[in-house]
Order: sequence, then C-alpha cells, then structure tokens
Amino acid sequence: MLEAVNDFKGQSFDKLRRSCLRRGALFKDPLFPATNQSLFYKRSPPPGLTWKRPREICRDPRLFVDGISTRDLHQGSLGNCWMVAAISCLASEPSLWKKVIPNHMDQEWNEKRSDLYAGIFHFRFWRFGHWVDVVVDDCLPVSQDGVLLFCRSATPREFWSALLEKAYAKLNGCYEALEGGNTAEALIDFTGGVSEPLSLDCEALGLSSERRKALFQTLAKVHEHKSLITCSIRPAEGETVESVLDCGLVRGHAYGITAVRKVRLVENPPRTGGTSRLFMVRMRNPWGTTDWKGAWSQGSEQWQQLSRAEREKMGIVVRDVGEFWMDFQDFCCYFTDVVVCRLVQRTLLWPSSHWRETQSYGEWAPSPDAPGTAPVSAGKYSSSAQALSNIRPAGKKVRESSQEGTKRREVTEEMDRRSRCGGCINHRDSFLHNPQFMFEVQSKEEEVLICLQQEDRRVLKKNGGGENLPIGFEVLKVEVNRCSRVQLVVEQAASSIYMDSRSVTLRGTLASGRYVVLPTTFLPGDTGRFLLRLFSHSHVQLRELKKELPSPSVFQCFLPQPAVVTTIHLRRASGLKPPKQTAPDVYAVVRCEGDAVRTRVFKEDGNPEFNLRAIFYRRYPDNNISVELWSTGLLWDSLLGAARLQTTEFERSRSLVIDLRRGRSRSGSRGCVHVETSTSACLTDL
Repeated sequence: MLEAVNDFKGQSFDKLRRSCLRRGALFKDPLFPATNQSLFYKRSPPPGLTWKRPREICRDPRLFVDGISTRDLHQGSLGNCWMVAAISCLASEPSLWKKVIPNHMDQEWNEKRSDLYAGIFHFRFWRFGHWVDVVVDDCLPVSQDGVLLFCRSATPREFWSALLEKAYAKLNGCYEALEGGNTAEALIDFTGGVSEPLSLDCEALGLSSERRKALFQTLAKVHEHKSLITCSIRPAEGETVESVLDCGLVRGHAYGITAVRKVRLVENPPRTGGTSRLFMVRMRNPWGTTDWKGAWSQGSEQWQQLSRAEREKMGIVVRDVGEFWMDFQDFCCYFTDVVVCRLVQRTLLWPSSHWRETQSYGEWAPSPDAPGTAPVSAGKYSSSAQALSNIRPAGKKVRESSQEGTKRREVTEEMDRRSRCGGCINHRDSFLHNPQFMFEVQSKEEEVLICLQQEDRRVLKKNGGGENLPIGFEVLKVEVNRCSRVQLVVEQAASSIYMDSRSVTLRGTLASGRYVVLPTTFLPGDTGRFLLRLFSHSHVQLRELKKELPSPSVFQCFLPQPAVVTTIHLRRASGLKPPKQTAPDVYAVVRCEGDAVRTRVFKEDGNPEFNLRAIFYRRYPDNNISVELWSTGLLWDSLLGAARLQTTEFERSRSLVIDLRRGRSRSGSRGCVHVETSTSACLTDL
C-alpha cells in the first residue's frame, strides 16, 4: 500500500533537480549550506576542514559499489554509533533501505550522461507518523588529510552512507546534533516500525539456562520476522561511555545483531550423543573493527572444530568487516540492553501474524484561558519545527517547582478540567485531565502493542534545547458502554515505564472489554505534541474521548437532564446448573432506562464470571435497574431469571447478592447474581 511522503521544508527533489539541469548548475542547498553552522553548534571545526563534492575527492564516484552492505559503514569522528548501528541493520534488508534511499538507480552517477548530474540527492525518513523526503547537495566535509570527516565506506569511491548521514544531520539541525542518541529512535526513523527495549538481567540469565533459552527464542523469532535488533552494554556508575572491557567490547556502544543461530557441533572425540547444541549470535561493530576476544572470536581455537564448508552449511560465516560471533551465554553475560524494532507491513491483505495499526495525534496543552499560552497546531511535519519553537518551556518551570511543595500546590490548583497536561498518575488531582483515547478488545483476549511518541526535539539542540520530556502512559479498563471521558480510576489494566525517550512502548495481552489510554508527561504542566500508535492482530479502532458527558440522542433532548450516574459491576452468577444436567450456555443483560448492555456467551458454565462493568446516566433515579440471565437456544433464547436493583442517590458503593426470579415458569428461584453498585449525583465526579 502506497504511503504519502512529505517534502521536508517544502523542498521538492524533482523540481530542484530539473531547475539545476535547466540552468546547467550544481545544486547548492540554501537550507543546509556548506558552512560551519551545518557542522557544529558548540565545538570548533578541526583545522584544515574543507567541503568537497565526490568528484573532487575521487575520480570515479559512485552511490553504490557492488550493492549495499554493512561493510559500507564506518563511523567517523562523530559520536553517532547509535545511528550507524541502525543503518547497518537497515543495510541488511533491501526492502528497508530501498525505502530510505528511493529510486536509488536513478540517483546513481551516470558515466555516459554526465549532463544529468546535478549534485543533488534525496533520502526518506519516518517522522511523527509521516515519511519525509529530505534533499541534500553532495558537498561533504573533508579533513585536511583528504578523508571524509564523518561516516564513510570502506570503498573510497562509494558515498551512499556519507550522503545518508548528511540528510539525517539536516533533518536534525546539524551534524553535532547527532552526537549521543538512542538506537531505538534511529530504527524508528529508518523503518517506521516500533522499537521495544528489553532490559536484560545479566545475573539471572547467567544462573538460569531456561531464561537464556527463552530470551534466545524471543530474539530468534523476531529476527525471523525481519525485525531489527541492536544491543549495548550500559555503563555502571563511575564507568565512562565507550571505555573498553578486557574482552574487547565497548561500554555504551551500539552493536547490531545480524544473525541468530542454533547449531549442532559434532564432538571429537564423540561423547554422549556425539553432538553438542550451541546458541550463537552474530554481532556487528559500527566502527568496522572486530574487537571481541572471547570464545568464537576471529582466530579463536573454537573455530578449529569446524571446516569452512561446515561453517557455510550451518550458516555461521562472517560476512563483513566488523562482524563477529558470540556464544549466547557470553552475550547474556556482557550485554545489558537490547532494542527490537518490529516492522509494520501495510498491505491490503492482513495475515493474522501481522500487526494492524491505528494511530491518533494529541497534545499536552494547558487550559485555553491560561496566560501566555497558545495551542500548538497539529500540522504536517514540515511545520513541526516551527511549532516546537512556539512551545513555552513550561517543563523546566514545573520541574523546578516540584522541589518546593508550596509551588507544586499552586501548579495543581491552577489546572482546571480543560487542561490537557495533568502529569502522571502520581498526581491524582490532575492525572485525568490528560488526553484520553479509547479502544475495544472484542475477542476473548488480544495481544496489543502500544507506542507513545513525542515530537522530536533534537532539532532544538542548536538553540540550547532539545531535551525530551519524560513521558509514559496508563491503560485503564473502563465500562463496556463508556463513550465519554473517564472521571475516576477504577481499574488499571497496564502501565508503561516513564522515561525521557522520544518513544515509550508497552506490549501485553488484554482481556475482552473497553480500555482507555492516557498518554502523559511525568510532571503536570509540561506541554507538547504526541503520536499514539496501537497495534493488534485484529481490527481495533482508537478514538479520542473529548466530551465530559455523553451526548444525548435526538429523542433524549425532550427528556429531563440526567440527575445521577450509576455504575454496575456484574461480577458473576452462581447456581445456574440444574441437578444432573449440563450447564446452559448463558449470557447476561443489564437494562436501565431503555439502555441495555450484554455480556458475551459463556459456554456450559453454571457459575459464569461475567466481570462486566457498565455506566448509566439516569434521568429517573427511582426506577429499578434489571439484570437478566438468558440461555441460548437453536431457535430462540430463554430467560433463566432476572434480578432488580434499587439504588439510592448518594450510594457510593454497595455489594449485593440477589436471588434470581425464574424466567418462563415463574416458580421458585434458581441461582443468584453478585453485583456491585455505585451512584453519585455529581455526573462528572463519580
């Protein structure tokens, strides 16, 4: 399925290229000129630095030489291994890099038609829900030794990696803005997928072979589904980033996992069974060097067990410079963090193994009447940098005020129901002021993947900003008939971590029912835009709840206004199985003033656990609420029994066990229902 692509800052590659060819001039990018401001914002450029086009660097430049591979990537003098590691994963999958480098054959230098060369290239990145086309000229920073200053290929006349890095630097403001980052962010930018971080417990993995096996199977499965995997060693307190361990691995350095293999080695001399099973992973260092010195490193004695033919047969060959193999037990001993980027394939036909995506944009915004604030418009990405510059630095003010209890109370008191920046669930007074998005799980249970992404702020680094907000989200289970904003936290179904990352992800399994996601900043008062993405294997819709109360229908406009709101929690029924008979297939219906809520059918269950929660806005509080139990039949359903509930206007909470009146025969009673009720006269504060 074709996806829309936006031109970054209005620059159209085709129009600019035609203009250059018509004028017979090479393209010079006015938005990212060959000057120091495109390089650094803090440090000074190295002495002797110049900008050169590829034809000034070598005689026969090419975008690609013998295709594209991970050996084309060597990190230069920029601390952006996080980006290079992501690109190395990209290079291993043609369907991915062809999307990032569109029409790559048309962009290649043409020896026979030098008149078609215009010195302009373009690359595409996924940003905030859209693919963005970024145009660059081919002027590249070169050191006084005549070598590319930043990312380069092992083949001197190949330039795709250097030009791709330049386009990414332009997208983020300058080259220095790429110093230090999160591989998960880059993987999202290059694929449009969803990055899921996995924190490894090295001690537990070292002690438990079952845990190692489970983790290995997880990585093997996601790798089989073409997901991208990177890993790193988190520096402990007092340790420095990019310091080298005795084994040759580098702390805080992003490595790519390029293969996950389970192999059987023939033992010599043979012992029990004659073979041993080995779990292995193939790694790649973005620096283009193989520094691992442990088992199965280059030249280690373990390789003496296998001939070259056996290695190729088992698929455990080293393909490129910078790659090396590790025993998975050694991997678990050293690496602390793994990032899995799950790819989203948008096709017309959706196999059940693929994720379906639904997404919504939102904004953490103050009350419209708050002084000195203006709403941030939700436009296309080309205007997002301008939108970001208009966001007041409320986060810092609130963060400072959090140190003083008095000021924190002032911030909380200033917020009203119209504000949409209430902070995390720790701030009970304002948490429910945040944006709310509802979805429904219709099957018995559903695996979902939820990703919250805030607008990228790296472009603001040049102006002294660029820090991400600490963000996260809560998933609340709500009434099955809810259609307005949640006013009370009743049941937390799931909760993400809170971190100052561009995106936060949570994967889990939810039972049937209706849910509301509340994306939040950690502290109240922080403002900004966000994108909420929800993935499932079935068709799940995501929509924002904006109204505090449900909208009345046309016919209800002539009726009295609701006076009270009542929630009914139908927990279960019991005693429905007749003696010496099979339990019926049953379902329950809760009725109130013409509204009806029905449970799913419970097969042959004499004590069904309904766990149904419903909410009713009542115009006639004195009328009863009925609970009916029905048995399904071939031609029609039969009423097993019914119970009536009488609630009072100020009844905060009450648990009831009510005997059922018989249905068709009306004689005696059989079974009972277990119900909880809660009623309030305050419609927006139940």
